[in-house]
Amino acid sequence: MVLSGLNAQDTTGKKLEKVTKLFRDDQTLSVKMSYSIKNVKRNTNDSTFIDTKLSYLDEEGQWKKIPVAIRARGNFRRNKCFYTPIKMEIKKSDAKKTIFKGNKKLKLVLPCLKERGKNDDVIQEYLAYKLYEIISPYHFKTKLLDLDFGEIRGRKTRSHQLKAFLIEDDKRVANRNGGKVVESFIHPLAMDPLTSVQNSFFQFMIGNTDYSVAYQHNGKLLYVNSMIIPLPYDFDMSGLVDASYAVVNEQLNISSVRQRKYRGFKRDQKIFHKVRNQFLNNKTQILNIVDGFEDNFDDRREFSKTRDYILNFFDILENDAQYKSYIANQARGK
Repeated sequence: MVLSGLNAQDTTGKKLEKVTKLFRDDQTLSVKMSYSIKNVKRNTNDSTFIDTKLSYLDEEGQWKKIPVAIRARGNFRRNKCFYTPIKMEIKKSDAKKTIFKGNKKLKLVLPCLKERGKNDDVIQEYLAYKLYEIISPYHFKTKLLDLDFGEIRGRKTRSHQLKAFLIEDDKRVANRNGGKVVESFIHPLAMDPLTSVQNSFFQFMIGNTDYSVAYQHNGKLLYVNSMIIPLPYDFDMSGLVDASYAVVNEQLNISSVRQRKYRGFKRDQKIFHKVRNQFLNNKTQILNIVDGFEDNFDDRREFSKTRDYILNFFDILENDAQYKSYIANQARGK
């Protein structure tokens, strides 16, 4: 039995945790934050946070301010990016009576570099999360932000207008689905076949090879209804985003992140057939979601490139010969 939606119940009839207010709609949230990037990079780690304030524009058009604790996260982006990805914690008492109620821990995804296409990179990665919501009930909820970021440099503060988004904590995903987070090494073939193939098709669709479900690299595992479920995240190295800083996995015999490579494992062909049909049946909905983001792009050429990339995936899926060559025959045995 798959549990999903806002009012899912477990086998005892107990109502599961609902989606928090922050993630119940797709409206972009206006946010203001100020901190020193240099200070965050130098002086934070897994257990050391820096206190600051977050302001957001509420439903009445009023700015509300709450205390938050932040730290840098992510090894690659922490070292390579100008805007460091952030892990955020909010005290329960501070979140009370705000849109952040129920969210003690959040990830804040920012652009990486100070470059022309930085905000489009964020939109493309956010789009990947929204597309996965169509594919699997086991997904992270996200919230798109218009972020007025104040970069503190000594006595001066420089303003940056950024696109960003928040990602809910993995434990909230687990609670919503009546399960728990698993942190053990588990071979992919021991995971639920259907959701594993859904994840692999999705990663192929967005051209992402920077993940490992076994080693939980850019992914978590959930234990739900006696099944191990992959829960993917961090898609900035994908071909869909095509970030300037993306690194190609040359061990996969590809020369560009735009090249797709199926990295899933062999399963019963009935499951492959089912998932293939699922994607094909949702083609219109997937393209409608992509089209809905057109106005969010700074560069309309990036939107067109994004749409064409998704269309190319469906060209492969709709052609039996290409499907066998690029997906079915590429599935790994071990």
